[in-house]
Amino acid sequence: MIRVKARMNEGLDQLLKRFKKACEKEGLTRDIKRTSYYEKPSEVRRRKERQLIRKLQKESRLTPR
Repeated sequence: MIRVKARMNEGLDQLLKRFKKACEKEGLTRDIKRTSYYEKPSEVRRRKERQLIRKLQKESRLTPR
């Protein structure tokens, strides 16, 4: 659970902005968007494969040859 404590003389807008940033950092908004609709098992598998490929490509770019 994400908690944000109000600082001294902090406005509601700033507090809400920090809360949204914490949710985004935690990956909560992405997860909610992904689970808000039904995803077929084949689509889940395809999405995970694409994520794995992206991860491997990123690691190969970062490692020196």
